[in-house]
Amino acid sequence: MAANEGKRIRAAREGIEVTKLYPIQDAVKLIKERAKAKFDETIEISMNLGVDPRHADQMVRGVCNLPNGSGRTVRVAVFARGAKADEAKAAGADVVGAEDLFEVVNGGTIDFDRCIATPDMMPLVGRLGKVLGPRGLMPNPKVGTVTMDVKGAVEAAKGGAVEFRVEKAGIVHAGIGKASFDEGKLVENIKAFADAVSRAKPTGAKGTYIQRVAISSTMGPGVKVDPSSVIGG
Repeated sequence: MAANEGKRIRAAREGIEVTKLYPIQDAVKLIKERAKAKFDETIEISMNLGVDPRHADQMVRGVCNLPNGSGRTVRVAVFARGAKADEAKAAGADVVGAEDLFEVVNGGTIDFDRCIATPDMMPLVGRLGKVLGPRGLMPNPKVGTVTMDVKGAVEAAKGGAVEFRVEKAGIVHAGIGKASFDEGKLVENIKAFADAVSRAKPTGAKGTYIQRVAISSTMGPGVKVDPSSVIGG
């Protein structure tokens, strides 16, 4: 099996120049051609940023509504009461609750990918920081997941809203579609994501902000992308 894996990866890398920066359209074509797994692979983007996230004024965080969706089925939980809970259910939320949902999550059962809360629920939800925080699920007003517009937040999450947050090494990465997507739709999603990261440039960033960009599929090789082909155009 390992030998077969090695052959497959070597074959996938053929035709890709490791040092070349490809225009985004060419990079997407190369990645799609090599996404040969038996499942619909996720197309992922990684961006190296000229920031040091250890400094508060160099933290990069935000949300991007992908124009063509992410291709993922996202399970959404909402902490809300009364009319806002009803609004969440009507909008398609998978799990809705208050103290009852708190007990379930606090017990370690997390069967959702995105968590939304109304502002009045945050004193309760805040107590779940040790459970939700490490998984990147803690609601945050900066990315629109602490809001009174429950309907809009649920619909955005279901429709392809992708949260991003820079890691310690200064890298932002996200899934921006599926290998089955048309090339044009993947390019649109990538440009939208790069634009969102660009607009999230922190005040403390010095020098070149977006330094390197690469895309890959779940099981495929990475392709380096010319940053100028994804920013502002």
